[in-house]
Amino acid sequence: MMCNIKIIACGALFLLLTGCSSLERKSAIPPDALNKAQIAGLPSVRYLISTQAGIDDLVKDVVTLETTRGVKAFTGDANYLALSGGGDDGAFGAGLLVGWSEQGSRPAFNLVTGISTGALIAPFAYLGKDCDPLLRKVYTGIGPSDVYIERGILSGIFSDGLADSTPLYQLISKYVDAQFLQKIALEYNTHGRWLLIGTTNIDAGLPVIWNMGRIASIGTPEALDLFRKIMLASASIPGAFSPVMFDFLLGSEAFQEMHVDGGASTQVFLYPSLAAAKAKAMGISRRQHREAYIIRNARLDPRWNETERRTISVAGRAISQLIQTQGIGDLYRIYNTTQSDNVGFNLAYIGSDFNEPHTQEFDSAYMNALFRYGYDQAVKGYPWKKYPPGFQAAFDHDATPKEAQQIQKHHPQKYKPD
Repeated sequence: MMCNIKIIACGALFLLLTGCSSLERKSAIPPDALNKAQIAGLPSVRYLISTQAGIDDLVKDVVTLETTRGVKAFTGDANYLALSGGGDDGAFGAGLLVGWSEQGSRPAFNLVTGISTGALIAPFAYLGKDCDPLLRKVYTGIGPSDVYIERGILSGIFSDGLADSTPLYQLISKYVDAQFLQKIALEYNTHGRWLLIGTTNIDAGLPVIWNMGRIASIGTPEALDLFRKIMLASASIPGAFSPVMFDFLLGSEAFQEMHVDGGASTQVFLYPSLAAAKAKAMGISRRQHREAYIIRNARLDPRWNETERRTISVAGRAISQLIQTQGIGDLYRIYNTTQSDNVGFNLAYIGSDFNEPHTQEFDSAYMNALFRYGYDQAVKGYPWKKYPPGFQAAFDHDATPKEAQQIQKHHPQKYKPD
């Protein structure tokens, strides 16, 4: 979850300058053993999607789950939902989903993915409109004290984060209980619906995708604790919030992985393109009509901001621009995957017409206004964008025949060949 960019920049710079000693922890898993280590009692609950072994595991699990559901598993339409990071801008996605339910055309999603604030929304979006009151309550009824406690500057520098995210963990725990996990397990096992949340293994510098449906299916107190910790980890901006430590076993030897915000790897994800390619090569059946809905909890246009001539201000502004640029790149990556895989692309984001003052992180007034903004647009029928920003200008006149065919197929009202 996005914390104050200036605070993050301040902490990062201070740490680089001081070189202070680190807190104690167990050894990190050696790089050649990442795919072999398991959480005790919770095996095979994550995918290292940057490795071939991780892709193979994901495809194998898809096939296994679908096979257990019989011959109808791959029939009918499919709808996918990807929820991005964005901190308190997650109020946009929450409002959009609630308004979409009110409008009446919101589908049940076969796949829901989440990063950062999107990871906090994803389990509720996965369970459908019955959870809309909870989404509304969380994204319109909280303030900064419900998310973090600021540490003193020295305490923060010599700890592992400038803020204590215990309030956020308590907020997650309030709504994500054993009964909540039973509902997710039922959808996963009975209907073959997937819930995936992304974090970043900061030791390995790798993105990790967690199979939340499988974790919920295990159903133990340890599984519930892991489920909550993954949500917290995905929302833990490095340097701002403390990282989340996960205990792993490699044989009988104990190790730890340090996980932080999934946004350190990607702002939004749908599914690995390599997994789709492998499934196709294996001849695995696919549903004929598939639509992907991507909710980017951010603006896509650059916002003008006069920057103070100070180190922290310049660094904070640069980090903000890097995050925005990364998010746009992620949208193009997803678009390329959907077009290659014959999946419809539908994008929602905060428009340039929303200009509510934003005085602090998790400002209640700002979040309420943004929730209402997303809600109102969805109730009217949200005008989903069919391509990422800037796509049309780049391809209208320079498309290859294959690209032109794809553009005409998915955007016939937009593409006008020479």
